Amino acid sequence: MDIHAIVQRKRKNRRGKGFSRNELKEAGIDPNRALKLGIPIDLRRKTKHLENVELLEGYLQSLGTPK
Repeated sequence: MDIHAIVQRKRKNRRGKGFSRNELKEAGIDPNRALKLGIPIDLRRKTKHLENVELLEGYLQSLGTPK
């Protein structure tokens, strides 16, 4: 399964390059574990979007891994 962040740009959603550290933290994933799971991280992003946090939590549930 391929997972990508959603980024809003000029009121449109587009596929992002990776998840921010704040989104990973909110979902309960540390960056090293995210890389092992194949979740991309964008170190330049500082924002936190609720949609991306929910996407990460759903992805973890689909893998069957606990938080």
